[in-house]
Amino acid sequence: MKKQQIKPTRSKFNVLRQICNLIPQHTVSKIARSTGAADKSRAITPWSHVVSQAYAQLTHSISLNDVCDALQLHSGPLASIRGASAPSRNGFSNANRERPAAMAEELFWAVLAHLGEQSPGFVAGKHRGAAFRFRLPIHVVDTTVMELVANCMDWAKHRRRKAAAKTHMRLNLQSLLPNFVIVDTAGEHDNKRARELCAGVRSGEIVLFDKGYVDFGHLKDLAERGVFWVTRAKDNMAYELVQRMPQSKDPKILRDEVIMLSNPKKPAPEFMRRTVALVKIDGEEREMVFLTNNLQWSPRSVADLYRCRWQIEVFFKQIKQTLQLADFLGHNANAVRWQVWIALLVYVLLRYLSYVSKWAHSFTRLFTIVRAVLWSKIELWDLLGRYGTAGGSFRNLAQPEQAYFPGFL
Repeated sequence: MKKQQIKPTRSKFNVLRQICNLIPQHTVSKIARSTGAADKSRAITPWSHVVSQAYAQLTHSISLNDVCDALQLHSGPLASIRGASAPSRNGFSNANRERPAAMAEELFWAVLAHLGEQSPGFVAGKHRGAAFRFRLPIHVVDTTVMELVANCMDWAKHRRRKAAAKTHMRLNLQSLLPNFVIVDTAGEHDNKRARELCAGVRSGEIVLFDKGYVDFGHLKDLAERGVFWVTRAKDNMAYELVQRMPQSKDPKILRDEVIMLSNPKKPAPEFMRRTVALVKIDGEEREMVFLTNNLQWSPRSVADLYRCRWQIEVFFKQIKQTLQLADFLGHNANAVRWQVWIALLVYVLLRYLSYVSKWAHSFTRLFTIVRAVLWSKIELWDLLGRYGTAGGSFRNLAQPEQAYFPGFL
């Protein structure tokens, strides 16, 4: 006898409306007035603009016509989402170009704060990975480069024949949610943004970053503020040995020593911990050199902390694999920023759905299920409850090698 499959509960609202309802009512209009966005591009309301951008992310729309035609064909269900209307191609393009992206940025932080108030555990996160024994907040700083079309985007010239934009981010390791984000062109070196990214880190907290963000003057400031940091040492760093630490019993720890920079005139921390360890990368052991201002941790803790930095690499690969950050709907800087900020907003909304529904499978599967039923009138929580408990227990973040997406390094 064929097993009868129980279908998800029907709902009065379509799935897209249920997702958009997570954005507090009137928040978009308030931010639009405060940022001056309400006075720009009157052909499309700020709310319709946000819904259209979110729809483009959820459906992987590759062009303005793709978004506008699809929304026009679903103008009835779209109108039920707080009166949103389908934009024209020119109206949508003009809104992306003229309406300040600061509106999307403020909306992202406002929604994240609102969801945190609704569910404090969502933003608090949990202790994960090799850093489980650290009870202090841990921040991971890194950047990702988004390739753009060079002959259309002169403002983003990166190299001779390339154009690109950069997203600098400080990610909370416990919640895997952004704490600070900068979207800018790729021409500026990473360490120029290090002070801005770490400005909100408090005394006693830990920040992890790659050697691209190493600025010894900034590292000194962090140490004086009581912030612990872990990074990698540059190959050409000139230093003097101050003290050799006791030999670790761990065979993977090759050297552990306290050093100071050779140039006393260069602003830098007075003493730094230099740890050399063997780290397994792609199945092979490689020698890596770590720096930290904490002289009390074991050398294994230093290496384990830096290993946690890989979580932000997985985060970047994941949003590029699922959300629409490959084909941009506009060629100017403002339109690119709009698309990046709305992509992050959609990511947070989906992560919140994952948290509330206790989703047990991958984020990619969550995205594909939501995309498949976007206009269906199905109870979203019931749908995720059925698919999220289909047997087994899976990580919300994919393994790095599984999250790899060709073209994004």
